[in-house]
Amino acid sequence: MKQWNTLAQNRQARLARAGAILAGATDAKVVPAARLADLLYSVIECGDRVCLEGNNQKQADFLARALAALDPARINHLHMLQSVLALPEHLDVFERGVADRLDFSFSGPQAGRVARLVAAGQLNIGAIHTYLELFARYFIDLAPRVCLVAAEAADRHGNLYTGPNTEDTPAIVEATAFKNGIVIVQVNRIVDVLPRVDIPGDWVDFVVASPDPYYIEPLFTRDPALISEIQVLMAMMAIKGIYAEYGVQRLNHGIGFDTAAIELLLPTYAESLGLKGQICRHWALNPHPALIPAIEAGFIDTVHSFGSELGMEEYIRARPDVFAVGPDGSMRSNRALCQAAGHYACDMFIGSTLQIDMQGNSSTATVGRIAGFGGASNMGADARGRRHASPAWLKAGEQARRGSGQIPRGQKLVVQIVETFREHMQPAFVDRLDAWELAEQAGFAIPPVMIYGDDVTHILTEEGIANLLLCRGEEEREQAIRGVAGYTAVGLARDRRMVENLRDRGIITRPEDLGIDKRDASRDLLAARNMKDLVRASGGLYEPPRRFRNW
Repeated sequence: MKQWNTLAQNRQARLARAGAILAGATDAKVVPAARLADLLYSVIECGDRVCLEGNNQKQADFLARALAALDPARINHLHMLQSVLALPEHLDVFERGVADRLDFSFSGPQAGRVARLVAAGQLNIGAIHTYLELFARYFIDLAPRVCLVAAEAADRHGNLYTGPNTEDTPAIVEATAFKNGIVIVQVNRIVDVLPRVDIPGDWVDFVVASPDPYYIEPLFTRDPALISEIQVLMAMMAIKGIYAEYGVQRLNHGIGFDTAAIELLLPTYAESLGLKGQICRHWALNPHPALIPAIEAGFIDTVHSFGSELGMEEYIRARPDVFAVGPDGSMRSNRALCQAAGHYACDMFIGSTLQIDMQGNSSTATVGRIAGFGGASNMGADARGRRHASPAWLKAGEQARRGSGQIPRGQKLVVQIVETFREHMQPAFVDRLDAWELAEQAGFAIPPVMIYGDDVTHILTEEGIANLLLCRGEEEREQAIRGVAGYTAVGLARDRRMVENLRDRGIITRPEDLGIDKRDASRDLLAARNMKDLVRASGGLYEPPRRFRNW
């Protein structure tokens, strides 16, 4: 006769082992830090799916170190589930033989090491996911048997306060707890009374106070002093040629100096164009410090965030109309819900990439580096399930389908903003993405493309804007891309007559076509030219991390 509660029985066996090993050492759900290894040995079984909270910013680093230090003779063949591979310990588990399979989303800091481990046969990649895709699979076929997450504080009953950097924690804990898994949390402190309860103790099995606060990366902070005049020029073109042209009010920005320049031109250049109240009112975005001048100028109404940003805590607390702030005064972020908002509730995504091919496909996966995608693939994709209308969405859809006789529908604006040459003079435009070679090396079923070309609506470089919505046919699309690819080999191979024809039709737009004098693209236009300017703009509320202070 079939048993229907095997997961529950297995859970109880794990808890019984933990209870026997830790007898007398625990206080309710609180386990001493010195006994963490004993806890892990008692609740983790060989071959388990283990979800370790490695986010864009917040890291369960104490738990990661303990996991990596386990004896591979006792615990092995783990299947790791992780949003982001950020710390060395995230890959130490593979080098040491504790784990051998991985499903993840992004590995920027560890991308080269991931490629080496794959080549050495020490790491088998199940799939490189988008964030939403990975979260969704936690609830379907990748439910964790054990999850290791981080929170700001807990009480002895296991109730959690996640603070401003909630990120992935709710999705991970719920998927694990409601599939009879084991939930272990590292916290910065144990308290009697929490500022608020973000995750109930009923979902949590064990809490460990870490000797040090969890590691958090100020990932979205960009020093305005490093923004170039070329980036100012591209920001001017973006604002006048795309944001104003479509009346974009709901949007997401990728990480980088290109988009930071746009944020810092809103209260100056965009204001001079009379665009306040017309563009950029609602954001799905981490609280970038570069947003401060635009918020103070009244450009921005609301910001819903994936995570938080170090140093922005007091500024956020003082601007509760803009950010999602709880009764305790701290922000509530949620990566899964903000990804959904960015996918369905935003009219535009603009971000950068490493390579773009002639069909407009883009990827950050290059030879020797398996970086993954993070959230860009969800942000930079047309949401086919969307049904509500907005002016920007409708205009993009009308341009894409003009003259086709198809039923009317809207389309999300997906903009790739890149300089034609990247660091070390590597061209951003290529005939063939490195993703093809990576697919062969790692045995992927398909090349790891970040944003597919049929979702890209505009490509913006220092040369101008290519509006791919207006292209009719593959040849026009290819020449539009070549037309903004500058002095790369791809750009030099353009059909000059056809490119000029595309410019005459408004498919390619140069700065001068927008009435932008390149000599006006000065850093003087930035609403803040250095970190100290951002602090002044915040009224002293913003406290930059030490590494961004030079005063």
